[in-house]
Amino acid sequence: MFPAENLRDWRGEKVIDPDGSKIGELEAVYVDTATDQPAFATVRTGMIGRHRLTFVPLDGATVSPSAVRVRYDKKLVGDAPTIDLDGELAAGDEPGVFAHYNLPYQPGAAGERRLARR
Repeated sequence: MFPAENLRDWRGEKVIDPDGSKIGELEAVYVDTATDQPAFATVRTGMIGRHRLTFVPLDGATVSPSAVRVRYDKKLVGDAPTIDLDGELAAGDEPGVFAHYNLPYQPGAAGERRLARR
């Protein structure tokens, strides 16, 4: 495993937890609007016909030839906030995504959004 770079290139690859359990497939990358660095990914989870996009932080993520490994356990990710496959993260839901992982949340300057899909 090596540090994750160019995570947008990994769309469609599997996302695994520290134990190697598959969480789902990488769908999109959300960047921190203050730094333009990858902050969260959405991972396609669920069963056929009932898929959702689940948010998982990318801090400490690493990659191998076939997967992106995140630092968070599959169970914790499974309980994280989700959106529909064609949905968008509402500005008011951003704090809940950070809170789920006990990460500090500071809105951008002048109350702007903190996360942007890239």
